[in-house]
Amino acid sequence: MTTELNKQLVRRWYEEVLSTGDLDALEQIISPDYVQLYDGVPQLSGWDGARQHVQSVRRLYADLTVTIDRQIAEGDWVASQLTMRGRHAGELVGIAPTGQVIEVKGVNVDQVKDGRIVAHDGAANLLWPLLKLGAVRPSSPGAEASGADDTAPVEGTFRFTGKIEVSDKPDPDVSDKPDHDVTDGGS
Repeated sequence: MTTELNKQLVRRWYEEVLSTGDLDALEQIISPDYVQLYDGVPQLSGWDGARQHVQSVRRLYADLTVTIDRQIAEGDWVASQLTMRGRHAGELVGIAPTGQVIEVKGVNVDQVKDGRIVAHDGAANLLWPLLKLGAVRPSSPGAEASGADDTAPVEGTFRFTGKIEVSDKPDPDVSDKPDHDVTDGGS
């Protein structure tokens, strides 16, 4: 497939399947060998994994729409900058549904082989939605220790109020991340 056809296929995935929840085209777009990565580690695989991903995202964001803002492609890789918009209807990092409409910007990278998506990875800017939902809020330095009112915004500092863990310790799994094409068996 050409890079243009790869981009069209990936666009179909986001706009026709993820954005609508219609799983009828899933097996035409997704390879049975599909793998979804998070931080370089396989999380979901195959058609069932892709279905599970669509269903969980749509439970989290009711009335979801996914818009492709721009795409670039090289070889069998397609990078898509996208905007997801929906009503917060499911638990998000320990935050109960609020019903608020939130918008998430992200960049996803999908690999296409033989006319189907075989691998997916990406990153999303969750800071702004977490701010909107109240899970993260501005805080003045040292406010907790001093007992001071920390409700006034202070530029550049944030306090986590949800169930998010923050650690200053190095990630022990960093060296275990694959540095190869995940669909080629590691060679």
